[in-house]
Amino acid sequence: QVIKCKAAVLWELNKPFSIEEVEVAPPKAQEVRIKILATGICRSDDHAINGALVMPFPIILGHEAAGVVESVGEGVTSVQPGDKVIPLFVPQCGECRTCISTKGNLCSKSDIGAPSGLMADGTTRFTCKGKAIHHFIGTSTFTEYTVVHETAVAKIPAAAPLEKVCLIGCGFSTGYGAAVQTAKVEPGSTCAVFGLGGVGLSVIMGCKAAGASRIIAVDINKDKFAKAKELGATDCVNPKDFTKPIHEVLMEMTGLGVDYSFEVIGYTETMTAALASCHFNYGVSIIVGVPPAAKKITFDPMLLFSGRTWKGSVFGGWKSKDAVPKLVADYMAKKFVLDPLITHTLPFDKINEGFDLLRKGK
Repeated sequence: QVIKCKAAVLWELNKPFSIEEVEVAPPKAQEVRIKILATGICRSDDHAINGALVMPFPIILGHEAAGVVESVGEGVTSVQPGDKVIPLFVPQCGECRTCISTKGNLCSKSDIGAPSGLMADGTTRFTCKGKAIHHFIGTSTFTEYTVVHETAVAKIPAAAPLEKVCLIGCGFSTGYGAAVQTAKVEPGSTCAVFGLGGVGLSVIMGCKAAGASRIIAVDINKDKFAKAKELGATDCVNPKDFTKPIHEVLMEMTGLGVDYSFEVIGYTETMTAALASCHFNYGVSIIVGVPPAAKKITFDPMLLFSGRTWKGSVFGGWKSKDAVPKLVADYMAKKFVLDPLITHTLPFDKINEGFDLLRKGK
């Protein structure tokens, strides 16, 4: 039956979340209803609040979480009530061209790109005060209960600590995978990481795990440098300390530029700076930060003509349903840490304070 619970509803752009009682409908065929026990705050949620990521309103945001299956719809076979799970904002249907290909991971069933904010059947499972509330990229985790498609949920080991592994639902996997999966960083290579939020720090962890000999962390907030060094950065650079453009600084530091650069902010200016800072002929630059909706990039095509590669990476290039359980198992086997990525733990009704901390760079 319908569950009444608390959710953080965003009624309109640039407004705080409102904690409301919502009704969550039971799962239809091929759907799963999840009790959310831990959710992270990601910059992409903030992009939706301020309109840089265009979404339909009203909406329940959140996409980085972990919980327990409460009930399943007809035909669901991969999970059952009581299973610990992570919702997947990039689903894995296993049938579309991308899912069948070994080259990609952005399933064509995802609600990224031209978001409808609705389930596969064109309806929503959330109502509040008699109004239909939209879903966010197939997950909507800022609620005590949510409904997702079976292709958008991964079963994880029962012993997994949900308040930590929720980060594998987005931030950690996105950054770590950008280094090891999308860029395929090799031992001995040099890397530059622009932006030292949770995802940027996860890129550093991925570069280190891949054996990079030099990892240059770039951020205008010097308070982030200590943690970057703790996780593997060899150098930390603040663009504000220089009069010349940051790509020139990195060129001077490395000779001809880095082998791999990662833009983990979502600004067009830093995307072109990251491209220009990698080696002119065989450098690879990866866009990890979500680009703002209304912005276009103008750049000198000679940057690419000389041989550089410019790539994007969504969810770290991982095929979600396959990779998430393995990443959780790797975490439990202590192959990487997640604790340094957790700065604050707040009760659900303090969600607006959490976003204030995010915006202050804390």
